[in-house]
Amino acid sequence: MIRLARLDEAGSLTALCRRSKAHWGYDDDFLRLAAPALLVDAEAIGERRVFVSVDREDRALGVARLDIEAPDVAELGLLFVDPPAMGLGVGTGLFVHVAAEARRRGCCRMTILADPFAAPFYERMGARYLRQAPSDAIPGRTLPLYHLDLTGPVAHEDHADVAAGAVASAPERHLDPEGGPSTT
Repeated sequence: MIRLARLDEAGSLTALCRRSKAHWGYDDDFLRLAAPALLVDAEAIGERRVFVSVDREDRALGVARLDIEAPDVAELGLLFVDPPAMGLGVGTGLFVHVAAEARRRGCCRMTILADPFAAPFYERMGARYLRQAPSDAIPGRTLPLYHLDLTGPVAHEDHADVAAGAVASAPERHLDPEGGPSTT
């Protein structure tokens, strides 16, 4: 299930982004430098550009932000899945949802500045690699830049509802109320 983020969730969603990034082995120094790129800000929430995948108890499993670069160009501002929810279709559901929202807002393409660990996911979703581009957070670092054509179907678009249902039916991998992994 995907819904709009609420203003009171900005801090907990930012913490989710940090946990997700840390999952890939980045150290504290790197995470400190990357902090601005991991921020879920109130302005984007207020503009209805932040989407949250939740379980049946409305606990956040993942978060994505849509940015509009130009009247017809969107950017996937961020997409993070909490580590206990990885592999359950949360990222796929959020990606498809953001692409559909970008299309609804009149965009015909979406750019994605990807973490190298996420690059295979974006390729599976139909994004096309363009080139290496400067990181939005780490000076001197380059990241893969992708392009997604929104004029046709997005990969897995027909399976997004199924993925969202799978997430909702997997309570044993949910998060506890403080946002950490559940011990059950």
